[in-house]
Amino acid sequence: MASEEGFIFSDIDYDYENYTYVNTTTMEEVVSHVNNSCLKEGSCVILLVVDIVIFLLGVCGNGVVIWISGFKMKRSVNTTWYLSLAISDFIFCACLPFTIVYMATSDWLFGLVMCKFASFIMFLNMFSSIFLLVLISVDRCVSVVFPVWSQNHRTARAASALVLLAWAASAVLSAPAAVVRDLKAHNAKTICFANYGHSHGHQVAVFSRFVCGFLIPFTVITVCYTVIFLKLTSNRMTKSSKPFKVMSALIVTFFICWLPYHTFTLLELDHHSHSLEVLKTGLHAGTTLAFANSFLNPILYVFMGNDFKQKFKNCVFSKIENAIGEEGRTTTRYLSRSSSMDTRASTHI
Repeated sequence: MASEEGFIFSDIDYDYENYTYVNTTTMEEVVSHVNNSCLKEGSCVILLVVDIVIFLLGVCGNGVVIWISGFKMKRSVNTTWYLSLAISDFIFCACLPFTIVYMATSDWLFGLVMCKFASFIMFLNMFSSIFLLVLISVDRCVSVVFPVWSQNHRTARAASALVLLAWAASAVLSAPAAVVRDLKAHNAKTICFANYGHSHGHQVAVFSRFVCGFLIPFTVITVCYTVIFLKLTSNRMTKSSKPFKVMSALIVTFFICWLPYHTFTLLELDHHSHSLEVLKTGLHAGTTLAFANSFLNPILYVFMGNDFKQKFKNCVFSKIENAIGEEGRTTTRYLSRSSSMDTRASTHI
């Protein structure tokens, strides 16, 4: 089973020589459509523009976070999370130009090595970014439910070890994406496609990405913030609704960004029952939403600190440093008060 992709992040545009589509166009019409430039389609041009904006915002936003948390701040658990997440999203966004050029021209211009490498990097950062979001959620949950234990064991070294494990797991899950990549020449154009060999390999890849890259992480994140919500409510730890709004924003953003992508990759497995054009459009749109998560992360996890509007008046670097450091100071105050049996706690999670 081979899959010719208009972009290297998902498995669309099949090798129609090995497939018989029902209720669709002929093989010649489909191959001709695959090799047409995306610039001739209005919806695709819009998605390309959005991808370019995501690339610019993602590289700049995550680059600033990397500079501040990596070079301007003292190492801590929070800076470890933010630095690792920003690095993951920065690499993810830095690889977008390959996909943007491929979508625009339907021609892979970068050779076999880059075909494999770019695909590997894309999925590596998809998994690592999601796993890091899970680690942040679990860390916040543990800090609220077990404050004393967290105060004694929550160290930057432990956080770094967990980050390394997350990256290692991401590399293992992303390796197959590079292994199956190959190049194919057609109508004077080169296609970077996923050559699975048989449908079983494609199904395993899609389901593993869905389960490990969405279902399990989304479940863990939801459970963590539900526990935090219930803990704060039962102990009356906060009089402000802002923490609940932030929690809701985190969960909803994760869900919106990743559900469409995984939905259409699952629908693609039963391609005979769906329109090729619907699958292509859905996967392009779903992938763009997934990309968007990488530039939204700095906003949700860094820029949404308390007193954000006031800090915005300061220079960008000072604002980000204060926003990141604020959570560390707030967590410390909360742990100290909890350990002394003071029922009052910080309102910032």
